[in-house]
Amino acid sequence: MRELFKSYIAFLFLLTATVCCPVDMQAQRPDNSIDTAFFLAVDAANYDSLLHNFYMQQYAQSANNHRNRKASQAYAEFDNIPDSVFIHRLQQLHMVVPMTYNSDVRAYIKLYVRVMSHRLDAMLSLSEYYFPLFEETLDRYKVPEELKYLTIVESALNPQATSRAGAAGLWQFIYSTGKYYNLEINSLVDERRDPYKSTVAAARLLRSLYDIYHDWHLVMAAYNCGPGNVNKAIARSGKHSFWEIYPYLPRETRSYVPAFIGATYVMNYYQEHGMTAGRYELPLRTDTIHLHKDVHFAVVHKFTGIPMVQLRQLNPQFRADIVPASSRDYAICLPSNRSSLFLKYEDTIYKVSKDTIAKRSAYVPAATSSAGTIVYHKVKKGETWNSIAAKYGVSVNSLRRWNGKSRKSTLKVGTRLKVYLHNKEDKSSASASDNKRSANESTNVATNTNKTTTTKPTTTKTTTKTTQKTTKQQTNKASYYKVKKGDTLGKIAAKNNTTVAQIKKLNNMKSDVIREGQQLRVK
Repeated sequence: MRELFKSYIAFLFLLTATVCCPVDMQAQRPDNSIDTAFFLAVDAANYDSLLHNFYMQQYAQSANNHRNRKASQAYAEFDNIPDSVFIHRLQQLHMVVPMTYNSDVRAYIKLYVRVMSHRLDAMLSLSEYYFPLFEETLDRYKVPEELKYLTIVESALNPQATSRAGAAGLWQFIYSTGKYYNLEINSLVDERRDPYKSTVAAARLLRSLYDIYHDWHLVMAAYNCGPGNVNKAIARSGKHSFWEIYPYLPRETRSYVPAFIGATYVMNYYQEHGMTAGRYELPLRTDTIHLHKDVHFAVVHKFTGIPMVQLRQLNPQFRADIVPASSRDYAICLPSNRSSLFLKYEDTIYKVSKDTIAKRSAYVPAATSSAGTIVYHKVKKGETWNSIAAKYGVSVNSLRRWNGKSRKSTLKVGTRLKVYLHNKEDKSSASASDNKRSANESTNVATNTNKTTTTKPTTTKTTTKTTQKTTKQQTNKASYYKVKKGDTLGKIAAKNNTTVAQIKKLNNMKSDVIREGQQLRVK
């Protein structure tokens, strides 16, 4: 997906209801051959990244067996298999999505037979773990369960997969689409990698696209390149099926549906091509435990014995081995046979996690800074999210996140809201207005300045000592800046007479990414 999903709304009026394509096993398309070598290299890289990722490193020996396994005998004989065999097998799948067969599909079946012959253990083991979740979620949103095979094409079932365009997770959501579907994305949490939440978002998106196109092939094309490109292809061709608008689609999208059909075929008929597969020992039975305090994976490992790699594998949405549950409700997924140990030592895990996280110089809680304090605000009649956020000098998004509220949530009179303040002085004056607090601070500064300038120094030594003391006091006082639209770290550094490196150090930042409304310490 390379375009923001909401762009399809602007094109809604261009579309008329279409009828789902019949199952045409010999569909024709223009003579635009796919670049098999190019896509072979891309797909092979995607699958290799799965096996090199920490996600599968605990099974290194089996992964080596994958790499060393020779291509199956059936791959060498692939060209001798007649089209009628593939057509018959695809018909036997009895799926809602048309399993069209043509030269492009055949090319992708051959590609996947070759690619998966070296990686089948990983794919089948991961499918046993993820597919039941996909099937249940897709069914709930009335999406054909065979669309679970899109994850083979998108991410090779690797929740840590990230594309060059920044798409992440099993379903490869870009940042803007993830945010559109209320997936949390920050330095500690990326719910695009959450198997359950990302699948719900994907199901909602696929269902919304079907309500527009009424054709699952067009839905997949729009999922890949965005509804805008599909609508342009429809307008230019005057047609309403994937194979008819094929020449007008982006290059990658033209291969997307054939790749999906090829992956679906091989996942169901790998044995007919002489491929065999072992199994990884994945924890198929898991429990979900809701947390109310921060938890560090290393502490969970210490008290439960669950390997760190498995904790990451089961909870790929937590990017720094930390579950920041003190800022909002989060859950952790654990193997069923170890969840009782977590519950037994839960209070101790919270306590040790707090100490462990406090010692991590690179860690800053998602909701506050090291100088932050918490106050509570009781909603009064006439107040809004914007007015309350403005009162405390925080962003509306942060205020909602701290209280576990979505963008559609409404405020009720009497609701108690948690607010994180960034200055220690704010705790005693939280009920005062920002203007009054600023005025008082300005008065104090002016008074101190007058004292310093009107006091006649008796000697040069005394003057130097006083100046150094004043400079030291000013240097030690923390100063914060609220990020505005269009700001960059460079601009902020220039405005506050500091450097980008110093700002990143003060805020424990690992990248230059900032967001509007964010509070940054600049001194």
